[in-house]
Amino acid sequence: MKFQHSLQFNAVPEWVSKYLDYARLKKTIYQIEKSILTEEAAGDSEHQALISTNGDEVFERAVREELEKVNNFYVETEPKIFEDLDVLLADEADYQKRHIPGAEADIEEQRRNETLSSFFLRHRVSVTSEDDGDEVGQSHQQPPPEQRRRRSSSVSEVMRLWDDMPKMTDYMITLKQRAISVYVSLCELRSFINLNQTGFRKAIKKYRKISGSSMSEASLKLNEAYIFSHSTEEALEDRIDEVTGVYARAATDGDMHLATQQLRLNLREHVVWERNTVWRDMIGIERRAYAANASETVVGDKGAEKGPDYVKLGSFVLPARIFSLQSLKVLLILFIFIALLAFPLLDSVEQSNCLAVVVFASLMWATEAMPLFVTSLTVPMLVVLLRIPIDETSGSRMTAEGASKFIFSQMWSSVIMLLLGGFTLAAALSKYHIAKRLATAIMSRSGTNPKIILLNLMIVAAFLSMWISNVASPVLCYSLAQPLLRTLPNGSPFAKAIVFGIALASNVGGMISPIASPQNIIALENMSPEPSWGQWFLVAIPVSVVALLVIWILLIITFRSREAVVLGHVREIQDKFTFDQYFIIFVTAVTIVLWIFSHQLEGVFGEMGVSALIPIIAFFGTGLLSSEDFNNFLWTIIALAMGGIALGKAVSSSGLLFTIAHAIELKVEGLQLYHILLVFGFLVLVVATFVSHTVAALILLPLVASVGKDLEDPQPNLLVMASALLCSCAMGLPTSGFPNVTAICMTDELGKPYLTVSTFISRGVLASLLVFGVVISVGYVMMKMAAI
Repeated sequence: MKFQHSLQFNAVPEWVSKYLDYARLKKTIYQIEKSILTEEAAGDSEHQALISTNGDEVFERAVREELEKVNNFYVETEPKIFEDLDVLLADEADYQKRHIPGAEADIEEQRRNETLSSFFLRHRVSVTSEDDGDEVGQSHQQPPPEQRRRRSSSVSEVMRLWDDMPKMTDYMITLKQRAISVYVSLCELRSFINLNQTGFRKAIKKYRKISGSSMSEASLKLNEAYIFSHSTEEALEDRIDEVTGVYARAATDGDMHLATQQLRLNLREHVVWERNTVWRDMIGIERRAYAANASETVVGDKGAEKGPDYVKLGSFVLPARIFSLQSLKVLLILFIFIALLAFPLLDSVEQSNCLAVVVFASLMWATEAMPLFVTSLTVPMLVVLLRIPIDETSGSRMTAEGASKFIFSQMWSSVIMLLLGGFTLAAALSKYHIAKRLATAIMSRSGTNPKIILLNLMIVAAFLSMWISNVASPVLCYSLAQPLLRTLPNGSPFAKAIVFGIALASNVGGMISPIASPQNIIALENMSPEPSWGQWFLVAIPVSVVALLVIWILLIITFRSREAVVLGHVREIQDKFTFDQYFIIFVTAVTIVLWIFSHQLEGVFGEMGVSALIPIIAFFGTGLLSSEDFNNFLWTIIALAMGGIALGKAVSSSGLLFTIAHAIELKVEGLQLYHILLVFGFLVLVVATFVSHTVAALILLPLVASVGKDLEDPQPNLLVMASALLCSCAMGLPTSGFPNVTAICMTDELGKPYLTVSTFISRGVLASLLVFGVVISVGYVMMKMAAI
């Protein structure tokens, strides 16, 4: 969460205008940055130094104005709250003097309790004695006079205390409520100090990073202000301890620890500002990409909160959402599904049922009539209900029980663990800023040449996609590019080139490693034997390098700017690495090495999914990643992959895959392997452009693998890997892949999108065709050399 949002959520509503204006400080910083860049472009070193000096003065003046505002408010507010506490303490002391005179207050209170207890005890004993008297006779002796007088005195004192009990109870309740109110006020005062102090620190750090200034908190003498002084902090903590003591005496019988716990429950919940993983930063965009436009699903638009609209049909009143486009899509697909079940196209019942499920799932995924992951979770249910799997030993249809065990055992595979391992590495590398530090280290050496900066940004996006997936990489790269984008004029063609270049490079980066994109994971599931990481790199790295250069040239040609582009120098983060960061780098390196040599280590680790558990255990077990980070994984993608695996196993087990592959084999009989690759490659490119990379892989890769197995010279792995790479080549529409979705959502400071649909069609389609050519040429040669 950005600090501006944290400040907004945590601020005391009544004091909102009294906090530092963080947005104003940021605006001042960016204005100074633009001035410095303008002078750098002019090349006047003396004027540049003057601008830098004036920048320090302008920023310092803005900081001091904000500091004076928050300090004055604190100086005015603190005495009022402290006075409330003083009144509370005085009232408590006055009550104790009136009701518990003398210094023996605690002893007196104990004596009262003993009096009450002894009175009720003697009363209970006397009743029991009277009941026993009927059995043992009237043999009781009269108590001595002194004992009778003590008993009479005790009774009268108890009666007096009993009369005072309602007053004491009312007092305790009032005291408790007043203590809670003062405690909340003191904590809000402490929060006011902390939030403003954090804001000043972050603003100064941002200014140093952008301007290269040596300005610091010490030079600005922030700690000399009353609000941030050490004595103020200590005094505030002492007053909080005092009000906690009052509450403890009134409510918890002097237990300070319990009193602190109960008082904290009365504080309003705060949004905690903390380091985020890329998953949390992209949740909103992820839902748009993989939840199939939830606002337009069958259940209707729940985000509008306009209340249900109804349509009257005769005597029936029905919700209007039933007649939405999404609902009509679902009804049409269900009609086709039922028709395929009622009128089988194949002789085998299992294959006919499986064909109906394949058509149903494919149409649901392609039209996004329901969220993609919902369709994926529907697949195993239909597979079991229609009893699609066939028992390999008996050759007969499995029972529902056997089918459920079979399909669920296939869904959770080594590939899913590999996906989880990749998500874990991505979360750790982003949360502890390792990926960002690596990116800034590369960008800081790019100079100020716009063309070189664009190329390096694309290289960074592709490289990060290798390790943190092309789902997360663009989000991180756009945050890195923001300082560059905000210095460019509105509508600048080069700003479009940066945004579009990061998206296309992330798509290309989705080819480079087996964990770089969901389609690669699906490809591994359909390749037997799975290629090693070394083999994959041998093919994907040369293809990606050539593809990036081709796209870079395309962007330079098509996004030419008439005016000279002035860009700032990206400064490398100078902070020292911590132990946590070194530990994360070590675990990441060990995991990647194990994946690269997975075939050689099969006798130790078995499949790659086992070694994927290493980062999960290491990072979550040590507390570097939390359960919240785990919850923020893209579980929709995992569900999508599991549904695809379930569908692939059902198609294979029922024999439908063999039947379709045999029919296609007759059509392509006589064609060379390269020609088959061209046919299937172009089909994959078109489908992936319209229905997204992941869905295209789910539908087509099992079929491609089966056709490859039935060739005279079987080459299933080559066709599957080429098809997986070509899935990443589809860049022609904003919805073609997650990087494209992220790019179309990027807006400038005025809220205007950098890219439009026409931008994707005019440049994205051309980029797709160019990279398609690279895969079927360079990629084909490299796959032959790598013996894929």
